[in-house]
Amino acid sequence: MHRSSTSGQPGHPSLRLSTAGPTSIKPRQFAHLQSQLAQLQAHLSDLENHVRVTAIQAEAIRRLGGLQGGLFMAASRVLGEESAREPTEDPL
Repeated sequence: MHRSSTSGQPGHPSLRLSTAGPTSIKPRQFAHLQSQLAQLQAHLSDLENHVRVTAIQAEAIRRLGGLQGGLFMAASRVLGEESAREPTEDPL
């Protein structure tokens, strides 16, 4: 069986001539992909750091919420005690 000039046979002269342009493009494409991969890795590293900081901050916010709740309960108790004393005290 006879193969055509675009058969994909590696050593065929007509194939080498037709792919001379695309083979010169491939190194540029690989360089571009490599730079994009490096940028993606840098962004992923940044994202990992942001997630780590966010986890630390979320824990701190949880603790602050507990402290704030404690302050509200204490204030409620103090105000409740003061309001309970007011009716028994006679200002005259």
